[in-house]
Amino acid sequence: MKKFLIDWLDERLAVRALLHNQLTGYLLPRTLTVWHTLGAVLLALFGLQLLTGILLLVYYIPSPETAFSSVERIMNDVPFGWLIRTLHAVGSNIIVVALLLHMVSVAFMGSYKKPRELTWLSGFILFNLGLVLCLTGYLLPWSQLSFWATTVATDAAGAVPIVGAKLVEFLRGGPMVSGVTLGRFFALHVIVLPLALFGLIGFHLYSMRRTGIATPPFGADYQQPDAADIPLHEEHQGGIPFFPNFVVKDGAMIMFFLALLVMVSFFIPQLFFPPSTLEPADPFTTPEKIKPEWYFLWAYQTLKIFPSKLIGLGVQGAFMTFLALLPFIDIGAERRPARRPVFLTVYFLILLIFLALSIWGHFS
Repeated sequence: MKKFLIDWLDERLAVRALLHNQLTGYLLPRTLTVWHTLGAVLLALFGLQLLTGILLLVYYIPSPETAFSSVERIMNDVPFGWLIRTLHAVGSNIIVVALLLHMVSVAFMGSYKKPRELTWLSGFILFNLGLVLCLTGYLLPWSQLSFWATTVATDAAGAVPIVGAKLVEFLRGGPMVSGVTLGRFFALHVIVLPLALFGLIGFHLYSMRRTGIATPPFGADYQQPDAADIPLHEEHQGGIPFFPNFVVKDGAMIMFFLALLVMVSFFIPQLFFPPSTLEPADPFTTPEKIKPEWYFLWAYQTLKIFPSKLIGLGVQGAFMTFLALLPFIDIGAERRPARRPVFLTVYFLILLIFLALSIWGHFS
């Protein structure tokens, strides 16, 4: 019966050829490392976020009067609600960690270079959409921390010349964070941004498959191609099949990140649930030392160290533009890090500045 069904489907959909081309016949470089599994890790974590988010929507009520109490009900009364909510909240932070590691490793190996410019650009947009998705979801519990952190984050847009005040009002739906802001962020978080992410993920995966996986620029066997010989699609004759060889490595790293997620959720959830997340939002009481989430601390501190928010926003904008256009700025064919001293210097300098600003922002 099983063979008959497969034969029937294969006759109409060519499933055997499809599975061969996408799995067993899809060859990858033998030198791929665990860093190359982070894309699969992100897909798995995003799928978990989607599942837990749908389950939370069953009980969550998006209004200032009921949002916090509905989250309390999920945590205290709904069977396993505490687990679903904790996995969703902690999972968003784990996704940001994986996104940062993925971008850092791709940049280090020069995998953004020709012909993978669009793969990098779509990944960069996905990274920023992921941060915006975290920001919009941060307000939804309507706690003291989420209310005032959103107030601080949206207030930064006021530094934009001429249209700053109008931009803040547009983001909030009024002069201050209110129920209208909650409604806008809810719509963005559950409909607009996930749909945009689905589309961009599809394009990112298509671009990756179209150009092929870049061979890691390490080891004695690596050969740097001439700029004129760089293929549009990099094939790897004699490589390892995607299934089962690399799928096993993908699965191992996915299990590692899921174990990290479960460990934090069960044993140290207070990392992402400080006391101010357990209090309902009070627009008339500002908590002390309110700060954004850890992945926005570098931007938060950048605004503080310059005499004008406009200058701080300009520096941030210039940095993000540089990252987005990196494949069009660093156009040399060489990908081996040891032979790119200028790039390595800038690379590690940026990492150190990012870490220093984040630590400074945390303790300031």
